[in-house]
Amino acid sequence: MSPEERKANGPLFNTLRDRVTEAIAARKTELQTEALNARLASERIDVTLPVRPEPQGTIHPVSQVLDEVTAIFADLGFAVAEGPDIEFDDYNFTKLNIPPDHPARQMHDTFYVAKQGDGSRHVLRTHTSPVQVRTMLKQKPPIRIISPGRAYRVDSDATHSPMFHQYEGLVIDESASLANLKWVLEEFYKAFFEVAQVELRARPSYFPFTEPSVEWDLRCDRSVPGRIVFGQGNDWLELAGSGMVHPRVLEMCGIDSGRYQGFAFGGGLDRLAMLKYGIPDIRPFFESDLRWLRHFGFAALDVPTLDGGLSR
Repeated sequence: MSPEERKANGPLFNTLRDRVTEAIAARKTELQTEALNARLASERIDVTLPVRPEPQGTIHPVSQVLDEVTAIFADLGFAVAEGPDIEFDDYNFTKLNIPPDHPARQMHDTFYVAKQGDGSRHVLRTHTSPVQVRTMLKQKPPIRIISPGRAYRVDSDATHSPMFHQYEGLVIDESASLANLKWVLEEFYKAFFEVAQVELRARPSYFPFTEPSVEWDLRCDRSVPGRIVFGQGNDWLELAGSGMVHPRVLEMCGIDSGRYQGFAFGGGLDRLAMLKYGIPDIRPFFESDLRWLRHFGFAALDVPTLDGGLSR
């Protein structure tokens, strides 16, 4: 356009532009209002309806006990270490001083995985001790860990399951002793069973990865059928296996056994849950029966703490 034409038509174009802009803004406002009304209609709450039922989900007793055990040992200065369920045969047996002809290696006790390309075989770990091996191989002393988790063995009855849960502890430093081990277990059982005092009785035992090896019994009262009270009574209940870490295990994991020593201990999480919460049979732990879970389960936000009470 010539300058004269632009002077005449410019205002017309500007007016048209303003009208289009206003129309777009008005339509945008209408669409936003319609979207808001649709959302409000879909999210409307009928306050005359009855309240929703309480949540049905619960925390499994094993998960609850795992949190309790972790809270106690964390307070004692232990870190939590984890490892894979499918483990090297070397970590599960050899580096724990378990010889090739040991009964624990046989097919009737261990789940073996198909052979690898190089001929080696993996296993479903029979205990959580391989986590201790992994820790010793990658971490220099001092070491203070617990290794809770699943383990697998060919065994099934009212008190045994092919898959079960363990907790194991390991302490490696220059002055660890059986006296330290006994104190740690006493403090743990007092906190876990929520009693003021416990009494432990030591019995000599044998484990390939500890020397000497000790099993611990806890004084209890079983005079009332179906009930066990800890910290009193004239009965004894076996609860843990332990011992001083075998020097050969330390050497195979690259730790100087002339300078360092340590102790290890372990027990069953499922068994602790059965003892503390009066569960007579281990098999329902893995059957997913909602009635059983509602009876023995815990509220989702009932996180165990030493200050607030473990089982409250």
